[in-house]
Amino acid sequence: MCDTLVIRRAGVTWFAKNSDREPDEPQSLIRIAPVRGDPAATVRTSYIDVPQCADRHAVLLSQPCWVWGGEMGVNEHGLAIGNEAVFSKLVDRRGQSLLGMDLLRLALERARTAREALDLIVGHLTQYGQGGPAGYRDKKFRYDNSFLLADPHEAWVLETAGRLWVAKRVDAWAISNCYSLGSDYDLACPGIEDEARRLGCWNGRGDFHFANAFDTALYAFVGGAHRRRALNAQALAGGLVPGWAALARRLRDHGKHGDDFSAHDNRQVCLHAGSLLRPSQTTASLIARLAPGDVRYAATGTSAPCLSLFQPAAFDSESTDGLVLSPATSVAHSRWASFEAVHHRALFDQGFRERLHAERDALETSLLAAADGSAPHWHAMAAQAAAWHARWHDAATQSEFHAPGRLGRWWRRCAGREAEAVGARFPG
Repeated sequence: MCDTLVIRRAGVTWFAKNSDREPDEPQSLIRIAPVRGDPAATVRTSYIDVPQCADRHAVLLSQPCWVWGGEMGVNEHGLAIGNEAVFSKLVDRRGQSLLGMDLLRLALERARTAREALDLIVGHLTQYGQGGPAGYRDKKFRYDNSFLLADPHEAWVLETAGRLWVAKRVDAWAISNCYSLGSDYDLACPGIEDEARRLGCWNGRGDFHFANAFDTALYAFVGGAHRRRALNAQALAGGLVPGWAALARRLRDHGKHGDDFSAHDNRQVCLHAGSLLRPSQTTASLIARLAPGDVRYAATGTSAPCLSLFQPAAFDSESTDGLVLSPATSVAHSRWASFEAVHHRALFDQGFRERLHAERDALETSLLAAADGSAPHWHAMAAQAAAWHARWHDAATQSEFHAPGRLGRWWRRCAGREAEAVGARFPG
């Protein structure tokens, strides 16, 4: 489960995404260096080999620990992409091909613009298809994908079902784990209506409607996808003025239940796991400001944006002080892993959470204001963020805390799995 939105205003494109995954799946923000003249003929993605591209762009990628691709990212040219799981009637239940996360990384490494990225994704989709086990522990979890693709000059929404697809150019849009395009698309794969009829997904009557033809109801309903998308779509329609703080508020939205985590029901943009029917957790968040020649971002690198600090940086800044890792760095040393103690305690200790919020809000307000300046002191800002993380990690771990109730038991089991994974599967 995920939520992504884009808005273009005054010559600047703003992009924001929450990545919702299994709660104990580590996710790191990594920097992939540009490459020129790579002689390799192929590259191994999560499951299959595809032809390699000799020249590739620098990429900032939010990457779940076990896949080749990523949930969201931005490249050196100001191309940002986020993908969403959608549960079409055409999901491949057996094979292994390209995950949506792999398609996202391929596009970021090889494309300069949103339209180039769209063409690259649909080209690979047509040739190789999409699919394969997409869960960290749940290897039966499979899905197709939708994408928001944005650059400083335009944005596109791309939605797929198997090897079929439609796309629409947009100025403001939100996507979630349900289809958002019906008959109002600008581009489509050749022969889509004939193929929909051949597959028994459309009877040929009236206007062809992509979502009605290929969407399934159960996953979207249980996952609260339509409601989560509506929360962001209503904000966009209501005149949302884009900015760091405004988009951070969108990604932290708990809806009517606020911080009553036991009452959450998958219909919150900031998603909190807690049961068999609430298996997904927001495990990373990213905001990008895409202006010509000036790419800046703010990322958490941690679970639960409602508890996390959005740390801003320039794309080409080397001064992130632990937020961004090299691809070879163990997840045991990631900010995601170190913040989990804070995350778990803040869920259940109200006093701790209130103090965390107060200090976080004061620092974040200062950092995000500085990020709008003409020449921010990125190194000093990164040092402040690192000190905040170290201080709250110490506060969370200096005394033992026992999370109460059924939700507490659920999270203690989750914490045990996390410790096992980080300590054994991804040793330092």
